[in-house]
Amino acid sequence: MKKIFSLFIVLAFAVGMAACGAVKEQHTDPTVTNNSPSVAEPSTDSTMPSAPAETENTKETEDITQMKMIVKIGDSAFTATLEDNVATRELIEMMKNAPITIDMSDYSGFEKVGPLGRRLTTENHQTITNAGDIVLYNGDQIVIFYGSNSWSYTRIGKIDDLFGWEEALGSGDITAEFSLK
Repeated sequence: MKKIFSLFIVLAFAVGMAACGAVKEQHTDPTVTNNSPSVAEPSTDSTMPSAPAETENTKETEDITQMKMIVKIGDSAFTATLEDNVATRELIEMMKNAPITIDMSDYSGFEKVGPLGRRLTTENHQTITNAGDIVLYNGDQIVIFYGSNSWSYTRIGKIDDLFGWEEALGSGDITAEFSLK
C-alpha cells in the first residue's frame, strides 16, 4: 500500500511539473495560443495592421520624461526636467512656437507667480513644494519656487541645479523666459 501511495505522489508531482512547464512556455512564447479566457490570443484578422513594438504613446512618454526646459531670468539660465502630464505637453506645444516670457510677481517670500496667457489642463494634487519646483496654479498661472509651500498644484517641472537660483529670483518682481532645450 505504501508503494502504491508513493508511486501516486511521484506521478502527481511529475504531472504537476509538466503542467507548470507548459504554462510557462505559453506565457513566454507569443506564438502559442491557449483556449483559457484569461490569456489573450493573437489576432488572426489580416485586415488589422500589426502594432509596432513601441507604440507612439510609449515613445511620447519617454520623450517627455527626458524633455528639458530652460528657465532664463536676467543673465542666468537654469535647466529644468519636465513632468509627464497633459499640462506639460500643452506647455511644450506652446514653447515649440517661441519662448514664453512671463512677468512674475513675488508672493509671500517663497515663490514667483505670473499669468501664462492661456489656460492649461490641470491635474491638481495636494503638493508640498520646494525650491526649484515649477507648477501650474489655477490652470493659467506659472509658479516658480525659491522656498516651500503646500497647496493643490499641477506639477510642470523642477530645476536640475539650484546653484544661483535664489539669487537670480531676488526679492522683487522678475521676468522669466521659458523655452525648450
